[in-house]
Amino acid sequence: MKRRETALFRRVAIIGLGLIGSSLALSMRRGNLAGHIAGVSRGKATRDKAAALALADSLHERAEEAVRDADLVVLCVPVGAMGSVFAPIASFVKEGAIVSDVGSVKGSVVEALLPLVPSGVFFVPAHPVAGTERSGPEAGFAELFDGRWCILTPLAGVPRGVVDRVRVFWELCGSRVAEMDVARHDRVLALTSHLPHLVAYAMTDMAASLEGGDRRDLVSYSAGGFRDFTRLAASDPVMWRDIFLGNREESLAMLDRFLSHLALLRDEVAGGDGESLRGRFVRARRVREKIVLEGQETGAVDFGRRSRSR
Repeated sequence: MKRRETALFRRVAIIGLGLIGSSLALSMRRGNLAGHIAGVSRGKATRDKAAALALADSLHERAEEAVRDADLVVLCVPVGAMGSVFAPIASFVKEGAIVSDVGSVKGSVVEALLPLVPSGVFFVPAHPVAGTERSGPEAGFAELFDGRWCILTPLAGVPRGVVDRVRVFWELCGSRVAEMDVARHDRVLALTSHLPHLVAYAMTDMAASLEGGDRRDLVSYSAGGFRDFTRLAASDPVMWRDIFLGNREESLAMLDRFLSHLALLRDEVAGGDGESLRGRFVRARRVREKIVLEGQETGAVDFGRRSRSR
């Protein structure tokens, strides 16, 4: 990414220095998007790691110190904590500042934050659709958002120029930016992100319930399919608990649809209906091909992983 000669924002406060917060800080440094980055974490160990990694120009235990005089405040905390984190600091956000977030759920986040946003402060919800199964400040990297979508869900009454400024910010972080209404975002992400994680947690938890030799064999002889389920299931448990509870209705709707499709597959396997199975698998394969063509995944064999010799 090309580095700007002058910063886009004079001061940016990042509240939460996990994977997304730390990656955002590094991406801003790469592009010179902030004159001063103020990072916030209540944990001393996290602040010490962030300092060692030079993630921010200043590190704070108390968020009000970081947001005071900030032009942009980005909440990078679990969606279930957005309201409780922002409530004590709302009065410290200056007039004209922009408040945003990175939550994977938008409905519950908007419901929690919008009543707390002071008059004269602009709230622009955002969701960078990027991540890994790792967490903590050491997990961050500047390229996390490159070529990935960031979805904005602009709210009524927020000036177009403010939304465009957030759009430019994420574009300069490397993202492709789209806009959706809140309800559509939560419906789409329930299928593309939330349901796959729920299935992964279910599969891996089921494996954990196996006994004795079966469990040992499953770990020792994990093939690619189960291995990739465990990658998703290694994601932050608190974050994903909050996502499922925060997007409960859409998650349940997609889960019910999935269970219906799974029941059909079971019937086809039980009935030996090979032609129907093949048709389903062909359609599924085409979806994968479209994802690769869209640039959201590599077409390399085994997801581009290097083979490991034994």
